[in-house]
Amino acid sequence: MGRPLGQHILPRICWSLIPFSTVNLMAIVVLKRGNCVLSLCITQYLVAMSTADRLLVIFNVLLNRTNNIHFPITFLFVTPVCSLRVVLSLAALDCSVWFTVAFTFDRFVAICYHKLKPKYCTKKTANVVIATLSIVSCFRSITWYFVFVPSIIIDNVPWFCKQTPDYFTSMFWAVYEWIDSLLTPLIPILCILVFNTLTVRNIITANRLRKGLRGHEKKENELDPEMKNRRKSIILLFAFSSNFMLLWITYVVHSFNWSVRNFNYTNKNLSDPVYVAQQIGFMLRLLSSCTNTCIYRLTRRKFREEIKYGVKYPFTIIFQFPK
Repeated sequence: MGRPLGQHILPRICWSLIPFSTVNLMAIVVLKRGNCVLSLCITQYLVAMSTADRLLVIFNVLLNRTNNIHFPITFLFVTPVCSLRVVLSLAALDCSVWFTVAFTFDRFVAICYHKLKPKYCTKKTANVVIATLSIVSCFRSITWYFVFVPSIIIDNVPWFCKQTPDYFTSMFWAVYEWIDSLLTPLIPILCILVFNTLTVRNIITANRLRKGLRGHEKKENELDPEMKNRRKSIILLFAFSSNFMLLWITYVVHSFNWSVRNFNYTNKNLSDPVYVAQQIGFMLRLLSSCTNTCIYRLTRRKFREEIKYGVKYPFTIIFQFPK
């Protein structure tokens, strides 16, 4: 089980992920304006998630996959640069996944531990968590730089990347690949599932208590704004976690059966269902990184209003511009 280290056969589908990158850029601008009625810690996490998602599209979709297939040979194919592109792509992927876990844990603390909330759910704590996860992800991804060796040397210049033969025989790489697969995505999936389950259980219990306390004061058919907000939170959490896990499941199942070490990207044939499943898993994994934050933001009325304002603003300026 491990990460993809080669090209794929679905460049046109990956191009469809680029509009999501534009949405992420727009989201960063909107969130930085601070008009979405969100707490500072939520804003920090969402900005970090959007930034990581955008970097993933740039490094993985554009500089790696699209560049390797459509662009001419440039300095990007020199072995050190080629290896660095892979490292940056994997670091962005790690950040995107673990920022999602950090955001989920932040909401878990905010809803389930009200005494801890004032200390943990702050902008300062969010910045520390984001910085720590970014540093750890970068250092962990640097190891993959040493997987690659030149495919060819021309005039003492190493070109292209291929896995070193030791990668397929060394016990170190076998263990590292196994640990890496646990850290991304198995442990994040389990963390998100556990935190959201505990959060939903807490919300359901609180709703039952509140409904019992208000039963003698309010009519049964009268809407309770607090319970309505909690119900929205449950729907949001289920959508958030389900999106992440469903889009990763194809990659996880494929990795359990055909690791990178055994498959090695040699049978690149559309008639091979294993290879097709592999590429679809990579594509859905990238899509997950682009849609995780959108689910939260698009459910916020104030955020939608800010998006509409941002779309209309250039046209407003043009029409108001004096003739």
